[in-house]
Amino acid sequence: MTATYATTPTRTAALFGTGVLAAVAASAATPIVAAAAQAIGISLDVGGAPIPVLGFGTLTALFSLIGVVMAVVMARVARRPRSTFVRTTVVLTALSLVPDLIAPAAPTTKVLLMLTHLVAAAIVIPAVARKLA
Repeated sequence: MTATYATTPTRTAALFGTGVLAAVAASAATPIVAAAAQAIGISLDVGGAPIPVLGFGTLTALFSLIGVVMAVVMARVARRPRSTFVRTTVVLTALSLVPDLIAPAAPTTKVLLMLTHLVAAAIVIPAVARKLA
């Protein structure tokens, strides 16, 4: 059984706006982390091909915005949207680390890839969760 809870357009807009700002911040942070790692000698090569530094920001933006849309939906349909969102995104973040672990890359590159996922999650998840009831 799914319960539907009313969310006002203002609350939805505030949630979406906060989520977009958090996505922008995370999308700026992950390329900075990648560039800093590259500057100290950590390879960005996976499977013999380099990941462009700006690619970190692009994928962060894409998946962060998917998370924001999930939050908006959860705000409308979940009985406890905040805990539902946090639990779901923590599990998804943990699952996002699996491809990094098995990627054909140097161990330091794998750690860097996982770090960028955690940096993005640390920015987006709390910001969005604060706006959920």
